[in-house]
Amino acid sequence: MKKPSDPRHANEPGPGPLAQATGACLAAAALLAPAAAQEARHMPGGFVHLTDIAQTVRLDIRYHGSNNFLGRPVQGYDAPTCILSRQAAQRLLAVQRELHPQGLTLKVFDCYRPQQAVNDFVAWSRDPEDQRTKPDFYPDLPKEALFDKGYLAARSSHSRGSTVDLTLAALQPEADGAGLPTRGPLTAEGEVDMGTPFDLFDPRSNTEHADLPGHVRHNRSFLKGLMARHGFRNLPEEWWHYTLENEPYPDTYFNFPVR
Repeated sequence: MKKPSDPRHANEPGPGPLAQATGACLAAAALLAPAAAQEARHMPGGFVHLTDIAQTVRLDIRYHGSNNFLGRPVQGYDAPTCILSRQAAQRLLAVQRELHPQGLTLKVFDCYRPQQAVNDFVAWSRDPEDQRTKPDFYPDLPKEALFDKGYLAARSSHSRGSTVDLTLAALQPEADGAGLPTRGPLTAEGEVDMGTPFDLFDPRSNTEHADLPGHVRHNRSFLKGLMARHGFRNLPEEWWHYTLENEPYPDTYFNFPVR
């Protein structure tokens, strides 16, 4: 490649104004391209938005808002959407297809969770002054015990992209629970009665907790059997928590934002 000072090129005309402007635009675009490409690729290949696969699943992404144990939006949740590995999303589509003829639908609270959100949980747990949500989410436990008891962890299976927190709800908002394969009246939100709210850090949230009404035990068992038929295993401490048995990224904890 010849240097600009090469005398053999001394009398060659330089680029005109249009060429100079075009070159400047191309150079600027080249500088911006990596950032734009990074934004476009914030969700790795192999991940999808659940509602692109299973359009009728209902979303209630709690960590994007303030109805959660932090009492505020959680870091990394930039949108109220559910991101999962494609394999997990396709299995949930199969679950939804089984539920619909029975008058039920999945209602999802959380899906993929970035590591920065988990770090936000850790930071919150170390602030003893912030007890705003204690009555609703951990009424019988000191805040510092949430990690020791296993309700929170410095690494979450959610960050691997194939874990989902969910419940069941009636397809018809005005339904009273009659005629459904589940039992008992529905909650005020039209959800199947599972005995405790999502993210209640309490032994009553254990999937097979014995000291619960019969219809609640039936409903939890119904959900567990349904999810197991489609390849999900339950976390015994949380009736709402399910992980795909053959998850595609069993050893990888991701940290891209939920967008």
